[in-house]
Amino acid sequence: MFCCLETPDHIFYLIARSLSGEASPEELEELTELLRHDALLQQQYDLLVRIWKEKQNNNTVEDSFDANKSVSRIISRAASEEMEEDNIIRKKRNRKSRRIYFATGILIALVLVGWLWKGIGTFGPVSQKPGSEKIITQNGTRTRSLLHDGTTVWLNAGSKLSYDNDFSGSTREVSLEGEAFFDVVKQPNRPFIVHTSGFDIRVLGTEFNVKSYPDDKNVETTLYKGVVQVFRHEDSLSKAIQMAPNQKLVVSKQAANPSLKLSEERKSFAGEVNNSLFTITHIDSTKTDSARFETAWLYSRLEFRRDNFEELAKKLERWYNVNIIFKDDKVKKLNFNGSFEKETVDQAFNYLKQTILFNYKIEGHEIYVASSE
Repeated sequence: MFCCLETPDHIFYLIARSLSGEASPEELEELTELLRHDALLQQQYDLLVRIWKEKQNNNTVEDSFDANKSVSRIISRAASEEMEEDNIIRKKRNRKSRRIYFATGILIALVLVGWLWKGIGTFGPVSQKPGSEKIITQNGTRTRSLLHDGTTVWLNAGSKLSYDNDFSGSTREVSLEGEAFFDVVKQPNRPFIVHTSGFDIRVLGTEFNVKSYPDDKNVETTLYKGVVQVFRHEDSLSKAIQMAPNQKLVVSKQAANPSLKLSEERKSFAGEVNNSLFTITHIDSTKTDSARFETAWLYSRLEFRRDNFEELAKKLERWYNVNIIFKDDKVKKLNFNGSFEKETVDQAFNYLKQTILFNYKIEGHEIYVASSE
C-alpha cells in the first residue's frame, strides 16, 4: 500500500563511502538529500556513525571473521553497483580502503541484516540485545519502522509501541499507546496481536489503522485489507467483534469492563452495527489512500470533522508540539471542520479564527485561547 526504499544497496554504498571518509562531494550531497527526506533513515545513519566510531576504537580480527559468513552476500551486493560502473576505480582501491568498506558493511549489515535477508528495502528499529523493544514518537513527529517479522508500522505523533523484539513465540504481540498504521506480514501459524486500552486486535496479515491515545474516550480500528478480530483481554475469540475490509470500528473504552456484554444483535442489512458500546460503519473504498480521512496523517495531513475546540486542541498539541490553554469553558464548545498540511501553528490558528471568532495568543510553545466576548 505504501512505498518503501527501493535501492538499499546504493544507500549502503553511500553510507560506506561516507563513514570511510572517501565519499565525493556529489555522493555526500546525494546521501544528505536522502537523509533529509527520511527522518528514520537519518536516525539510523546517526546510530551507524556512532557505532562506526566506537568500532574503529575497539575492533578485532575475530569480530570481523565471525561476521563474515553472515554478511558477505550483503556486502557484495552493496559494493557491486559502483564496481560495475567504474572498473578502473575498483582496481585502484588499496587494501586499506577495502578493509574499511568491509568493516563498514559488516556494521551496517549487523544492524539491518534481519530485514535485508527478506529482501525488504527499508529501515526499522535497532535492537542491541534480546528483550523488549520500544518505538516512541514525540509530539510533532511521525515515524515508520520495520519489525523483525517484516511487518511495517507507522506511528503518529505522541505514540508508543512496545513489543518482544525477536517475535520468537507462537504469536507476534505488540502494545500500542497512541495511533499506528500496520501493514502486517501474513504468517497463518503466528497471529499478530495489538494490545491497547483493554482490547486485543488479532490479525494474520492485513492493513489497518488503530487510534487509542490515553485521553481518547474510544478505541478506533479502521480495516483496509484482510480480516481482524477485536475482543477484550479477558474474552475468548468466540466473543470477538469481527471486521471486514473497509469497515471502521469505534468501541468505547468503558466496554473493556468485563461485566458489560458486547454483541452485534443490532446489525443492519448493510452489515453496519449501532450498539450502545460500539459502532461499525463502512468507509468509502473509492477514495485513494491519500484522500482517506482516517489515515490522512500518513500523508502529513491533519484532518478534523465536527471537532469541538477541546477535542481539536488535543490533535493540534500532538501535531505541532504545543500546549493549548483555554481561558474559559465557552470557547471549548466551538466546532470546527478542516485540514492542515503545510501550515505553521500561527497560520493554523489564523485559519480557525477566520472560521469562528475567538482570541488567541502564542507565547513560545504555549497558546492561550479565549472567547471573543
